Amino acid sequence: MGAKFLRPRVGTRVRRERLTTPDDDFLDLDFVAGLPGQDDQPLVIILHGLEGSTRRGYVRLAMAELALRGIPSVGLNFRSCSGELNRRPRFYHSGETSDLAFVVRTLAERWPGRPLGALGFSLGGNVLLKYLGESGRMEEGPLAVAAAVSVPFDLLAGTRALETAPMGRVYSHYFLRSLRRKTAGKADLIRKWVDLDGVRRARTLREYDEAATAPLHGFPGAEIYYRRSSSAGFLQDIRTPTLLLQSDDDPFLPREALPRAVVEANPRLLAAFTSGGGHVGFVDGPGPWSAGFWAEREAARYLHHMLSRLY
Repeated sequence: MGAKFLRPRVGTRVRRERLTTPDDDFLDLDFVAGLPGQDDQPLVIILHGLEGSTRRGYVRLAMAELALRGIPSVGLNFRSCSGELNRRPRFYHSGETSDLAFVVRTLAERWPGRPLGALGFSLGGNVLLKYLGESGRMEEGPLAVAAAVSVPFDLLAGTRALETAPMGRVYSHYFLRSLRRKTAGKADLIRKWVDLDGVRRARTLREYDEAATAPLHGFPGAEIYYRRSSSAGFLQDIRTPTLLLQSDDDPFLPREALPRAVVEANPRLLAAFTSGGGHVGFVDGPGPWSAGFWAEREAARYLHHMLSRLY
């Protein structure tokens, strides 16, 4: 969590565009502004983590690292994460890929032939990998290359880890406060599906997901939601070249839950599993006042390397 305070504030200017979804909701996209480019130049879609947004430091730093390499990017704010609650009852969740598919399809139709890449952090990484696996099963997919950082590949194992580890409980408290606030803001709209008293009583993410996420999004319970949404079950089907940046000491996922064998068996997956780095941390450099951020830099370098072959 220390990386959150060490990351520099990057003044990346963005241009917001609102897309109306097929179910008459909206998604806010933030395009990096002021970067010279052409309509056939590569574009990278960036996905944030749980209760994040495109304003998060890791997203803005990734945008800046890509811009240094001449690659424009666009951040996708999941439903309810752009600063305004969405209109429909449902929110977003770790396995919800239809919004990403809609955005990818929209961008591909707007700029036919433009190489598209994607970069996902944490929950956004899980969504991205699940989407890539689903696309691979259908032997289609407009994304040319991808990278994912600090992915909770096994959501059930990750939730258990957050319930037991001291740092995990710190993260959980932070997320629950935000999730409860959003749930209260849509109480009249969602009370038909959500156990609002259960949400108020929730002290762990699993309790919240049991009371809200699972029933609101059509799952019988939290455990089934975790099993169906975990990206580990989709890795073998990914056909898109994808970099995986992951640390053994990530508090969101026990080391033994890393799907090493599946990753090694898929030649399209390039694993960079490190002994340290925490969760979306990966701080390097000589000291706190001159810290570097390895994950954003390496993800941008990989995406640039792969996309430059197509441009």
